Amino acid sequence: MHSIPVTVLTGFLGAGKTTLLNHLLSENHGRRFAVIVNEFGEIGIDNELIVSSDEEIYLMNNGCICCSVRGDLIRVLSGLAKRRGGFDAVVLETTGLADPAAIIQTFAMDEDIRDAFALDSVATVVDAFHYPRHAAENRQALEQVVYADLVILNKTDLVAPEVLDDIQKQIRRINDTAQVVATTRCDIPLGTLLDRKAFDIGRLLFRSPGLSEAAQHGHEHDHGIASTSLTVAEPLDPERLGDFLRDLLRDKGQDIYRCKGIVNVAGAKQRFIFQGVHMYLETAWGAPWAADEERDSRAVFIGRGLNRDMLETGLAGCVAGKGAA
Repeated sequence: MHSIPVTVLTGFLGAGKTTLLNHLLSENHGRRFAVIVNEFGEIGIDNELIVSSDEEIYLMNNGCICCSVRGDLIRVLSGLAKRRGGFDAVVLETTGLADPAAIIQTFAMDEDIRDAFALDSVATVVDAFHYPRHAAENRQALEQVVYADLVILNKTDLVAPEVLDDIQKQIRRINDTAQVVATTRCDIPLGTLLDRKAFDIGRLLFRSPGLSEAAQHGHEHDHGIASTSLTVAEPLDPERLGDFLRDLLRDKGQDIYRCKGIVNVAGAKQRFIFQGVHMYLETAWGAPWAADEERDSRAVFIGRGLNRDMLETGLAGCVAGKGAA
């Protein structure tokens, strides 16, 4: 019985993993994927940012696959193994804070998982614009590059050629065997991403001997990064929301690695989506709300030293009609 191929999509916060996943699911490749999405936060948002498709999507949130919800990953995979034939491959999108070592270990050392699945590739998305800072401040950003067989250097249109060249040299200094592909908005050929059969656990064990000891010592996030998840039941005013987000990222953007939200805008039939990385903010209209769907607004902020009360008060102040004469 053949093993089910698994592609792991990892990368630091805001690098473009969900953009890459949407690119994969939107292409006419004729394949059926089981998609597993892991989020760091109590509220799941990334699964709703994924394009509409026929794929089965499994959401695991409020922890990283590499530590607190690793048991959930094993249970999801075990369930998928019993349904062979319903899909062709598995795509696993990790949280931006994941340590790939423990995920690799799950596929390499859990006997039942190893028998059913084959790790085809670990693809790491790197934010070219923010990578120098992320790599200097966060061990995870470096580990995600070390364990990759494919590095997708994204947002290359935002950096000068000499900066891009320096980042590529940095990447090759810590992983000289990975293929590095420069992209904008993760527009990578699917032939480069799929069917790689390039993942070699022996290479990783050789480069990082501590990998095989992960089970004994566990994995602990020592980055000081926290996630704040907020929900607002009332419709929001788009102008107030825009002012709040712009002011927030202007004043606190250095400490906010990632922000994202799905918003119920007063009088609008569609979801309003925002995504930000540090001081960069992107907005767009999403899918229409269903007639029987509960329309609340959800936002997640991930960063250092976040003040939950300030964020909660700021978002509540965007409620439509609040404070109006």
